[in-house]
Amino acid sequence: MILSKIKAVYFAVEFIISVILVIIFMWLFPKKNRRIRQIWAKSQRLFGFYSIKVTGEFRDEANMILINHQSMLDIVVLEEIHPKNLCWIAKKQIDDLPIIGNIIKLPKMISVERENKHSLVKLVKDAEDRVNNGRVLAIFPEGTRSQTHTLLPFKGGAKIVANKLNLKVQPIVLVGSDIMDVKNFSFKNGEIKVFCLDLVDTSDKDWLENTRAKMQEILDKERAS
Repeated sequence: MILSKIKAVYFAVEFIISVILVIIFMWLFPKKNRRIRQIWAKSQRLFGFYSIKVTGEFRDEANMILINHQSMLDIVVLEEIHPKNLCWIAKKQIDDLPIIGNIIKLPKMISVERENKHSLVKLVKDAEDRVNNGRVLAIFPEGTRSQTHTLLPFKGGAKIVANKLNLKVQPIVLVGSDIMDVKNFSFKNGEIKVFCLDLVDTSDKDWLENTRAKMQEILDKERAS
């Protein structure tokens, strides 16, 4: 327990410093921001002493991925291993942070103000722009981190965007990224598993709910093994 807390302190300090460095490099080399983020993400795996195992493959035609959310490592892992330039859809509170908010602004991620009724219109417009520029939208459909092994109900925003823009959606399930535990301020060594599921049949009106069930099935199977 003591070692996991010491590691949490070490990683937190390293993480903040590295994010600031990433922001500086993205500002200096805007055309290289994807490569800069990828190198940064790989360095976090080395500093964090965790490994990654991928099952399945990222589909080239997918322009939206849905991911379960356990910790900040979800973003770090996918930034390292996904073959395309991801566009994360994040809470506007992150965008508003001094200095750190540039991690959203500089690489043209999308920030969403959930309380604003007009935010969804802007989300669809921004999402269309990013997809037209070859980006892959990355969304946590739960809206926030789950504190248990059960997925939270999925928000409807991902479904609206996917249906309006006729996107190809691929679910991604991460298991083990909760080795980084902000609530208890601990960080453990471990393996993070990434499961790449088949593309979703978005012609089914219940596709979002069915996708949640399939993702939960993976989580339950891994927990039982």
